Amino acid sequence: MHTPFAAPTPSVQSAPVAAAAAATTVPAVLTDKQEDKLRRAEVDAAREEVTREIEGSDAQPQPPAYQYPPITLLKEGSVTNAAEAGAELRNNSRRLAQTLTSFGVDAQPGDVVRGPSVTRYEFTLSQGVKLSKITNLQDDIALALGASGVRIAPIPDKISVVGVEVPNKLVSPVSIRTVLESTEFTTHPSTTAFAVGKDISGKNIVGNISKLPHVLIAGTTGSGKSVCTNSLIVSMLYKSTPEEVRFIMVDPKMVELAPYNGIPHLLIPVVTDPKKAAGALQWAVYEMMKRYKMFSEHNVKDLASYNKVAETDETLKKLPSVVVVIDELADLMLVAAKEVEESICRVAQMGRAAGMHLVIATQRPSADVITGLMKANIPSRIAFAVASAMESRIILDTAGAEKLVGRGDMLYAPLGEGKPKRVQGCFISSEEIERVVNFVKENGETDYDESVIDKINAAVAEKEKGSAKGGGNAAPDQNAADDVDELLPAAIDVVMETGQASVSMLQRRLKLGYSRAARIVDEMETRGIVGPFEGSKPRQLLITKEQWQELKMKGAYGAVPPEAEELPPPDEEN
Repeated sequence: MHTPFAAPTPSVQSAPVAAAAAATTVPAVLTDKQEDKLRRAEVDAAREEVTREIEGSDAQPQPPAYQYPPITLLKEGSVTNAAEAGAELRNNSRRLAQTLTSFGVDAQPGDVVRGPSVTRYEFTLSQGVKLSKITNLQDDIALALGASGVRIAPIPDKISVVGVEVPNKLVSPVSIRTVLESTEFTTHPSTTAFAVGKDISGKNIVGNISKLPHVLIAGTTGSGKSVCTNSLIVSMLYKSTPEEVRFIMVDPKMVELAPYNGIPHLLIPVVTDPKKAAGALQWAVYEMMKRYKMFSEHNVKDLASYNKVAETDETLKKLPSVVVVIDELADLMLVAAKEVEESICRVAQMGRAAGMHLVIATQRPSADVITGLMKANIPSRIAFAVASAMESRIILDTAGAEKLVGRGDMLYAPLGEGKPKRVQGCFISSEEIERVVNFVKENGETDYDESVIDKINAAVAEKEKGSAKGGGNAAPDQNAADDVDELLPAAIDVVMETGQASVSMLQRRLKLGYSRAARIVDEMETRGIVGPFEGSKPRQLLITKEQWQELKMKGAYGAVPPEAEELPPPDEEN
């Protein structure tokens, strides 16, 4: 039945308006103003709903916030027996005074300061006694004390006082947890702070890579060099997020830094190929110059100033500090000495303001590895035990490192300090590194930069092309590599991107014939990249994209599955 006085019903009505209409008594006849008001409410509600949908579709998934590893993953430090340590100090102090008196050195005993691995016995020299008179007695003093060696040096800020540093028979190891829990580390404002160890007086020593700004670490095998490098890396995992610090790690030995593959702080997988290491250093130079150009465009002088501008400018993105860690410089100098030295020197000269820092370690501190140009541009040094005074001078420009006792005993010479400071480096075990790294991997996502990997591979390819033009016989491994299809890496990239491996897909994407595409897929199966053919089912991918990126950095396009290598031939089983 038609009702002439019924209110007009809108064709589309949002939920909020419908609810409001139900809650309010609607007059039998709506005026024009009321109809306009009702339509505007409907339009506003629809606009809000569409806006919410658009914002939801445009929102990018944010990476999970970085979780700092708990300190409980690290072992607590041990306590030394105070009674035994006190008896050792009294005996050494008495013997030392008797030895100096027997050689006619007029000196008065002073303070005794016991450190973790070394004790310093202080003596005040009488007027007219030359320092050389006591330093010439180093071997005699060591013989009298039954020590492997002693180090004698003046004590800063004390007049006519010399310190005789004698190794402790009861060594107190410095755990990295002790330093990381100290107020010196926890209250340090820099995101690039790292644990160094404890000095002779027991004070916690914390370094800052931004202030160093590059450091050279050298020492013989077993002196503690690699432990120091690991301590530096783990310290930064406790101090900084991947947005603040990124690492490029170069490990020609292939085992020392391999556990860090997959942590979110890594810019690219750990580089093990010396040729690609030279390419990584060339990228560091490129990135440094790119940052300086950005600084110039925004009228800032350094990374900190640029990041402050980026906080208020939505068009800019904050830049992280980049720490390049090289575990063994000698291997790189053997393969590409000129390129490596040139890149290191350029980054060392200009990298500080751009937030690019070098941590270079070597166990062969010779003049052909640590060149004069490198030494001039790397101001901070850490010297562990070396074989001779000459090697000590190459590292520190002074003797003394040959008297160190090893096992983390170091001379720490950061930029700005006149003389090296004796420090017992903090210790971190392989099990502790594994626990910390596993925690960081499980609670964060790998974020390799594909553009950096591509630039490094392009630099290596360009160099190899230049070498091929220069002539010469091909290496045996190169001849073996010639059997691999040159499009295999590109094909694996396509497979990783699409998530499927099929001959027809490679034909379309790479514009190949059927036979060549089929051979490439067979090669992927042989190398353990994809699974076997299963009829109508797509082939299964056997590695992740991150694992493929790591293989590319190693220069290996996949690997034969382990079971193919481990199973013996049938006639050898019995």
